Parts: sequence; structure tokens; C-alpha cells
Amino acid sequence: MYLKLKRNATKNYLWGFLILLIIEVFIARYVIDDFVRPYLGDFLVVILIYCFLMMISKIAVYKGLLIVLLFSFTIEFLQIIDIVNLLPYQSPEFIMIVLGSSFSLWDLVAYTLGIIFTGILEDYFNRKNEKK
Repeated sequence: MYLKLKRNATKNYLWGFLILLIIEVFIARYVIDDFVRPYLGDFLVVILIYCFLMMISKIAVYKGLLIVLLFSFTIEFLQIIDIVNLLPYQSPEFIMIVLGSSFSLWDLVAYTLGIIFTGILEDYFNRKNEKK
């Protein structure tokens, strides 16, 4: 059965983006461990990117989920060729953080789980709004 997911209100994506941004900054600045920073951070970052995309565009839910997953996978696969060191200039620290430094299959798993979770949230809010 195909379920068409309706977009949430733009303000919901804005709030999701802002809350996740604060959490991601907190993780980046204060958490030094082997789980939260590398895995939970990657799980949350795809949700953050998705909220941002949905906030600034009118794209459909499934298309948004797919775009964010493909974007995340692309960034991860660029790490295999060490894209940061191939750039002809010294990248700003922010760009180096976004592009990352090492490829990991576990990052791909975290991205995929984050997108699946986001799809489940979208479905939940759709069902909740249908009951109103």
C-alpha cells in the first residue's frame, strides 16, 4: 500500500532544525566518546539536514528523504578519495568538518537509520493530523 505523506507545517521543520542544531553543536563541543559523537551525531545530522531542506523548499516528503540520504552518502563516499586534501586551497574548518575525514560504513548505517526514523516521524504526524 502506497501512503502519500503530507508535509508538516514549515514552523515544525524550523523548530526541528533549531533544536537539532543546538544538540549537534553541544555534541560537537562537549561530547568526546565513541558512540554519541560519531554515531548519534550522524543519525541526528540527516534529520537536521532534512528539516532544513523541508523548511526552505516545498519538496515532497519522500523526495526530501531521498535527497538527504543521497547527499549524505555522497559526502561519505567523497571521504574515500580524501576530498578535503584534494581541494586546491585550504578549506575553512567548517567545510572540513562537513566533509569529514574518514569513510565508515557505520556512518552510512547511521544516515540510513536517521532517514528511516524521519520517515516514521513524518508518518506518525500524518496519522495524528488525520485524526483531528
